[in-house]
Amino acid sequence: MINKKSIWFLTLFSLILVLSVYYITMPSELLISTNGNYTEEENKETSNITESTVLVALRLEDEEEMLKEMENLQLILNGEGTIEEKNEAFDKMKQLNMNKGEQEKLENKIKEVYNLESFVKIKNNQIEVTVKKDENDSTLANKIMRTIQELYEEEKYITIKFVK
Repeated sequence: MINKKSIWFLTLFSLILVLSVYYITMPSELLISTNGNYTEEENKETSNITESTVLVALRLEDEEEMLKEMENLQLILNGEGTIEEKNEAFDKMKQLNMNKGEQEKLENKIKEVYNLESFVKIKNNQIEVTVKKDENDSTLANKIMRTIQELYEEEKYITIKFVK
């Protein structure tokens, strides 16, 4: 039996869902003040919030690569194969999920410590970090490498790349 609390919850949840979908699909021109009298300072604030297109492209590329690999591993798990092959595919899927979590953790750590947007890719014991910064800074790169290495007991091969 449905009570009043569940009806109110479903109604409010539906309303929030519809409004959030509407907000996400709304063109960005409508988000800017309609009177056209916004200042340059307001414009700068919105540009600081956006993420580098290079970092977004790297994330999308990594996500597509991961999805393709997951699909292939899922086919092995659902198809005919030996138990060893299925166990291997399952272990690889588990490792991919763990790497994704580690990548996000490292990106958050770099954001928290250095206040920089970054993209991290982990492959075996290699960690590639792409940082959004205008100029190359070897001292900063060294600090980032040390910060990342402190999180691991075994030695990792860490590379830092700066993009605008």
